Amino acid sequence: MDNRRRRNRAAIVTAVSSARPVTRRDVAARTRLSVSAVASTVAELIADGVLVERDDAGGTSTGGRPAARLSLASGLGVLVGVHLGHGSTRVVLARPDGAVLAERSQDLDVDHRPAETLEYVGSSVLELADGEGLEHRELLGIGVAASAPVLLPSQTLGSPAMLSDWNEIDIAERLDRRTGLPVRVGNDANLGALAEADAGAGTGAEAMLYLLLSEGVGAGLVVGGELYAGASGRAGELGHLPVERDGRICRCGGRGCLETVVGARAMLDALGQAYGSSVDLDDLVTLAERGNTGVRRLLADAGRSVGFALTTVCTVLDVDRIVVGGKLGQTGDVLLDAVRQTLRATLPPVTNQEPTVVAAALGERAESLGAVHLARVAATEKLVAAG
Repeated sequence: MDNRRRRNRAAIVTAVSSARPVTRRDVAARTRLSVSAVASTVAELIADGVLVERDDAGGTSTGGRPAARLSLASGLGVLVGVHLGHGSTRVVLARPDGAVLAERSQDLDVDHRPAETLEYVGSSVLELADGEGLEHRELLGIGVAASAPVLLPSQTLGSPAMLSDWNEIDIAERLDRRTGLPVRVGNDANLGALAEADAGAGTGAEAMLYLLLSEGVGAGLVVGGELYAGASGRAGELGHLPVERDGRICRCGGRGCLETVVGARAMLDALGQAYGSSVDLDDLVTLAERGNTGVRRLLADAGRSVGFALTTVCTVLDVDRIVVGGKLGQTGDVLLDAVRQTLRATLPPVTNQEPTVVAAALGERAESLGAVHLARVAATEKLVAAG
């Protein structure tokens, strides 16, 4: 295969490596290849069994028959999505079309035990594959959603103060060595945003902000179906926006960050005074579901703090939908209503329209399913060589 052909195949496979099928016109726009180059290379990839097409009324069309939409063939192999939360991990095996085959989650002290965490992840990948009767050659690649800024293009964690035990850890290299698979690493809120935009509560939004409220606080922005990660990959660090001048010291080194007000540690510290130090996030969700008065008050306060922080974001970015995920996104309408009411009261008139605020549809799977999207990118070389 000559270099130009390989480059064209790689560009097109990368452009199609989204859970949402795209048209040939979309591919040409994303790759900047000529219409004829796209047509011939797509035909080749379809013949090789890498891509499939179907007619879909949702495709871009200039009239007449709906545009044919392209996606990765589901039978190509299996992708791996991994979420490294602050206190837990989740590993998912999925087909290229996003269909989940198997998954496993485990509470772990991820922040302070990188070697143990990555060994668990590597073992889980191989054990889940074995449990599904998969041969190693059927595994295509691994995507990892990390709970920290991830610098591009190096894929290194970009906040030494926040995860000091991970400073010298090359996640991609470690997992590649343990599993023999290509690995790509991204930020968890960004990848959760991609998953919700493709197949969750953000579907159809023009500019969607995904807010991850759990052990940490982060955000991801998807505009026109494309993730905006910023110049270096640090976009979306909403949790470290200062909201209290004399507030608590944050793990990032700042003071009064939003995460020190609505992050898990702050919320559980407040609950612990009334319910004991053993209370955890699952307990908080359960108490919220039972309508506990104190928890409802705590969630309303948190929602107002989040709403105030989002006022500036929404004024600058003009998003039309906010999707709230993570553990706190599962606590019901008390928090969401407080966010909505605060935005309604504080957004300047010039914005003209307040965004819709909804709970995430994919729950705790969002970040690992977003990591499956990243695994498609990691697997590009294998897919390019297919056929």
